[in-house]
Amino acid sequence: MAQNFLTGTIPIGIGKLNKAGKLFFAENELSGQIPSSLGNISQLLVLSLYANNLSGSIPSTLGNCINLEFIYLHINKFSSSLPKPLFIFPSLIELDIGNNSFTDSLPVEVGNLKTLWILSVSNNKLSGEIPSWLGNCLSLEYLLLDGNFFQESIPPIFSTLRGLRYLDLSRNNLSGEIPKYLEKLALESLNLSFNNFKGEVPKQGVFGNASQVSVLGNNKLCGGIPELNLPQCASQASKKRRKSLASKVKISVVAVVVLCLILVSCIFATLYWIRKSRRKPVDVPSAEDPFVTMSYAELFKATDGFSSANLVGTGSFGAVYKGALDRDGTMVAVKLFNLQQQGALRSFMAECEALKTIRHRNLVKILTCCVSIDFKGNDFKALVYEYMPNESLDKWLQRDGHEQLGRNLKFTQMLNIAIDVASALDYLHNHCQTSIIHRDLKPSNILLDDDMIAHVGDFGLARFLPEVQTSSVGIKGSVGYIAPEYAMGNKASTQGDVYSYGILLLEMITGKGPTDGMFMDNLSLHHFAKLALPEQVMEIVEPRLLIEDIEVTQGNGNHINTRNKMHECLISMVKIGVLGSSESPRERMCMKDVASEMHTIKNQYLRVTIHRDI
Repeated sequence: MAQNFLTGTIPIGIGKLNKAGKLFFAENELSGQIPSSLGNISQLLVLSLYANNLSGSIPSTLGNCINLEFIYLHINKFSSSLPKPLFIFPSLIELDIGNNSFTDSLPVEVGNLKTLWILSVSNNKLSGEIPSWLGNCLSLEYLLLDGNFFQESIPPIFSTLRGLRYLDLSRNNLSGEIPKYLEKLALESLNLSFNNFKGEVPKQGVFGNASQVSVLGNNKLCGGIPELNLPQCASQASKKRRKSLASKVKISVVAVVVLCLILVSCIFATLYWIRKSRRKPVDVPSAEDPFVTMSYAELFKATDGFSSANLVGTGSFGAVYKGALDRDGTMVAVKLFNLQQQGALRSFMAECEALKTIRHRNLVKILTCCVSIDFKGNDFKALVYEYMPNESLDKWLQRDGHEQLGRNLKFTQMLNIAIDVASALDYLHNHCQTSIIHRDLKPSNILLDDDMIAHVGDFGLARFLPEVQTSSVGIKGSVGYIAPEYAMGNKASTQGDVYSYGILLLEMITGKGPTDGMFMDNLSLHHFAKLALPEQVMEIVEPRLLIEDIEVTQGNGNHINTRNKMHECLISMVKIGVLGSSESPRERMCMKDVASEMHTIKNQYLRVTIHRDI
C-alpha cells in the first residue's frame, strides 16, 4: 500500500492483517494517530509509515509486535517523549524516527538493541547528554543524532562501536574538545558541524580526508588538515618558553656557586659509570621489545603441540594453527614461520612492520608475536591473531573443476565481503600514515569472523609505498592474481592491488578462479566476464548466489523488482571487476572509487529489498 495517496486515518481493524508480516502505508496522506489495534499483529516484521501526517504518540501496544525488525516512522508529526516500546525489540535491525517532534532524551532501553544496524533520530527535539548505553549497540554502523538539542561533550562510548561507519552529530549543542579516539574508528563519514566544539582538530583517520569529515560552524576550532581551512592553534610551546625564561631569571647566585662546587664530583662519577658500562653485556633484551611478549611454551600448549588436528592452513612461509590460550581461554590463530624457507624471515618482519600501526575493522587484528627458541634449541618466530571461526573465503569458494565444494555464499554475503575487502584496501592505500601495498590479495588471505565480516590478512609481501619506488625483483604474489605489469619488472603500486581485487570480485561472482581449466589460449577470467557484459551477465553468475533471491522474495508480489535490482547490481559489480582487472594500470579505478561504488551498489539493493519489497 505504498504511494497510493491514501487519505484519512489508518483503519482501526488493521489488526486483522496478522498474516502479512509487513505493513506498508508509506508516502501517503494519512493523518491521526496509530491505532492501538496495531499491536494485534503479533508476527509483524516491518512497519513502514514514513512520509505521512501521522501525529500524537506511539501506542504502547506496539510492544506486542515482538518480532519487528524494521521500523520506519520518519517524516511525520509525532510528538511527546520517545516511547519505550520502540526500543524493546530483540531483533530490530533498523529504526528511523527522524523528522518528527519527539522530546526529552533517548531512553535507557536503547542499549538493549544488540542487533541494531541503523538508528536515525535526526531533526527532533531530543535533549540531554548523548547516553552512554548507546555503547551497548555493538552492531551499529549508521548513527544519526543530528538536528536535536544534545549537549555536553562527546562521550567515550563510540570507542566501543568498532563497526561504526557513519556518525552525524551536527546541529546540536555539543561542546568541549573533539576526542582523539575518533581517529581510530573506521569511520567513512563524520559530521560535527554547527556545534560548540573548541580546541585542535585531529588529523588522522577520518579527519585526514576533508571529503569525509565536516566541522563547519564551530568557530573555536583550530588546526586539522589544511583542506579544512581552520586557523592555526595558538602555540603552547611559546607559553612554556616564557614560563621557563621567568624561572631562569629567578635562579640565585647561590645556586650557581653550588653547581660549581659539585662539578668535580660529577666528573668522577661519570668516569666511574663509563668503566662500569664497559663490563655490561650489550645484548640485554629491552623490556619494551614487542617480540618477547609470549613464550614458545605458551603457544606450544595452546595448539596442543602444533598438532595436525589444529592445522588451519599452510602458506609459502609456514603454517597456521588454531589454539586456546591457557591464560584466559581466548581462541587464537598462530602463524608459525618456517625459518628454513628462503624469505620467511623477511616475510615475518614485513608483517610485523605493517600490522603494528594499522587498525581497521576489515584487517586481521594481531594480538602479539613470539620470537624465541623451541624445545630443540632452534629459532622460533610466530604471530598470534584473532581466530576467525568461518576461516578463509577460499573455503567458501573451493571447487574441483566445475563442481562447487565450498559452502553456500549468498548474494548479500558476497556483496558485504566485497565491500569489506574494498574498504580495507582503501584504508591501506589512502588512510594510513604511509600508504601500504598488500601485493598478495587472494581468497585464502581473506578471513571471515562469526558475523561473516571479512578481514584481509597475510601481510608477508606487503610494502610501504616509499620502499617500492624501484623495479620489482622477481614476481611477487599468487598466480592468477598478479598484475600483468609485475611480470614485466614494473614497480609495485596500489594499482597492482586493484587488479587483484578485480579478479577476486569476478571470482566471487562467477564461482570460477583465474586458473580454472576453461581459461586457456586467449580466454581469461577478465575476458570471460567482459564478453558477458551486459546482456549475458546472469548466465555467468554462480547459481548459488541467487538462492537468496528465491528465499527472500518467494510468494512476494515484488519478486520481479528484487530480481531486476539484483541483476542491475551484478552488472555494476562485473563492470567494476572488469575495469579493475584491466591489463593497463591507467584504465583501472583507484580503491577509493571502488569502495564508494560498491557502497552505492549495496545501498541501491537494500533500498529495494527493504523499502520496496514489503
